[in-house]
Amino acid sequence: MSESWLGRRVELRLGNPGHGGFVVARHEGRVVFVRHGLPGERVTAAVTEDRGGSYCRADAIEILDASPERVMPMCPVSGPGGAGCCDFSHASLRVQREMKSQVVSEQLVRLARVQRNVDVEELPGTGDGTGWRTRVRLAVDADGRPGYHRHRSSGIVTDLACPQIEQGAYDGVAEHDWKPGSEVQIVLDGADERHVIEIAPPKVSRTGRTSSGRRGAMARRAAGGAPRAERVVLGSGRPVEHVGDREWPLAGTGFWQAHRGAAETYSEVVAEWAEMSEGDAAWDLYSGVGVFAAALAGTGGPSVHVDSVESSRQAVSDGRAALADLPQVYFHADRVERAISALPTPPRVVVLDPPRSGAGRDVIEAVTAAGAERIVHVGCDPASFARDIGLYLAQDYRVHEIRAFDAFPLTHHVECLALLVRGH
Repeated sequence: MSESWLGRRVELRLGNPGHGGFVVARHEGRVVFVRHGLPGERVTAAVTEDRGGSYCRADAIEILDASPERVMPMCPVSGPGGAGCCDFSHASLRVQREMKSQVVSEQLVRLARVQRNVDVEELPGTGDGTGWRTRVRLAVDADGRPGYHRHRSSGIVTDLACPQIEQGAYDGVAEHDWKPGSEVQIVLDGADERHVIEIAPPKVSRTGRTSSGRRGAMARRAAGGAPRAERVVLGSGRPVEHVGDREWPLAGTGFWQAHRGAAETYSEVVAEWAEMSEGDAAWDLYSGVGVFAAALAGTGGPSVHVDSVESSRQAVSDGRAALADLPQVYFHADRVERAISALPTPPRVVVLDPPRSGAGRDVIEAVTAAGAERIVHVGCDPASFARDIGLYLAQDYRVHEIRAFDAFPLTHHVECLALLVRGH
């Protein structure tokens, strides 16, 4: 193994953006993934991670030749060595979207062999790229101070200054007495109410506490995903959100789209692409509180049948209450991969909004085997989204349309939606 470059400073000319919030450079035969730079810039970069092999990671710490699209960073805590939140805050919004468009298009070619130029669209309510977020979850350090995780680190930045959410969301949060190791959920809901909830530290097993290997990491992940006690500190703990004329009271720590313009926009796309007609059957998988199920039922009318599948029992309870006037929607509290084989009605339309890791082969093969004519697939990670698209293509579906939205301004994250239809 060659000598580690960790801590080394190198002068680089930056190339194209890559998936994950970095720009790609090459030095002495190795690939360097550089954060906080822009394509075409010449920078001095400090290597922050080197595990050997063909690549390493670095931060641009000095800009020698700046891009004309570089701006004063809008996030004061996310620069080199800082929080992992706003990795694109040094770029104009236009260039942020261009970089995301390039990454989405590249991932589709590389992982799905789909040649498609995808333009990332602005969502309503984005403004200058700040204050768009409706909810944020903070970590709490060993001294009881809340903050944001550093990039690829368990370290915490406790200066509550990230501009993704309105600064008023943080009022009084830093001064409160929080339990070390807990998390703090802050929500600014659709009714202009603020909710602050403390989530108890995960109960980590002895293996998770003492092992630094794979078993320890798996134990810590399992503990983080297990139910945890919650304490409402401010507000009711029951945010109210809206899509169109319908409202959803939901759990303060439950899932809702982070960008205030996302839920409405995605619902409109789903309704348009689904083309529901009288008597149609549809599946809404990974449905949360049933936002897409409502869109499907609303366009199809009372004679349609919509099966909504969600593993969170709290979300299912909230969804049933919100959609009580839509008896054509049937909620199932189960994991998608278990529920599909038992769903009572073969669908003409399927909508999937899986977690960041994607739906995966087993779910997609089960969905396509059910024979849906139209599939609307939503993904918040370009790589897993493209892998899933490739799986549909292998099952005799074709991409009819793809749209992408800048649902996370100032960051490298992007939301993608695809319409797939059966046959060629």
